[in-house]
Amino acid sequence: MNATPTLGFLLHDVARLLRKRFEQRAKCLGLTRSQWQTLAYLSNNEGIHQGGLAEILEVEPITLVRILDKLAERGLIERRQHPTDRRIWLLYMRDEAHPLLAEMRELGDTTRAEALQGVSAEQREQLFHILSVMKTNLVQACRTPVDENETNDG
Repeated sequence: MNATPTLGFLLHDVARLLRKRFEQRAKCLGLTRSQWQTLAYLSNNEGIHQGGLAEILEVEPITLVRILDKLAERGLIERRQHPTDRRIWLLYMRDEAHPLLAEMRELGDTTRAEALQGVSAEQREQLFHILSVMKTNLVQACRTPVDENETNDG
């Protein structure tokens, strides 16, 4: 086996270590990773229904309900009934969540700066461009069923 990591393993390790370092910094905020991820995604999707947020977070709806219950207990989010469908709950940030979210963003900025130390502005721009292209390619690819005759050549 080759000692050089594949692109997939390297991306996975970098993402895992970014989360780990952020969690080390965010421990003082008293939120779990799932809670701060939920807040981060909700801040960009206020008014979304629970099922839609679960889909974005790639978690089961019942798992999200538990996370939302904890965030609601802390007074950070609120559920509002859909105006025309009583079965649907829409999610909103409460004012109390905004300072916490600002702190989380600062911690994220610090963590990213730490990770990108020694990487020039030009290299950062290239990295973001390449990763954006890869993401676009993979989003498109995921919309197409895999041909059963394809082999797993890696």
